[in-house]
Amino acid sequence: MTLELAILAPVLTLTLVAMIAAGRIVIAHGSVEAAARDAARQASISRDAASARKAALSSARAALAREGLQCTPTVSVDTGGFFAPLGRAATVSATVTCDVRLSDLAMPGIPGSRTLTSHFTSSLDQYRARGDR
Repeated sequence: MTLELAILAPVLTLTLVAMIAAGRIVIAHGSVEAAARDAARQASISRDAASARKAALSSARAALAREGLQCTPTVSVDTGGFFAPLGRAATVSATVTCDVRLSDLAMPGIPGSRTLTSHFTSSLDQYRARGDR
């Protein structure tokens, strides 16, 4: 019985650590999704494409900081909807990419990193004036 416990204890411990790491990665991905959603929403309520990009970047950074995720996000904003004619449905999209060190997510000392990416699209008001016209 002691031999069986000596063999199974490290395996069970590693399994538990792997489950915790996987759970923390899922939580971090949820944070990146929230950052993309916030970025797209802030961009969609901006008046022009330039301010939409600025609002999206600051919103994504704030969302990730609020969640305690240590990374420098790359925010890509598709502002093509700002050039659509008034009265036509248009959208703005934000893609947030974040490289997160596994030692920050799982346990200290674990090497490597994970790239987390999320994309979100938000509608522009069809009849609101847009500054890029």
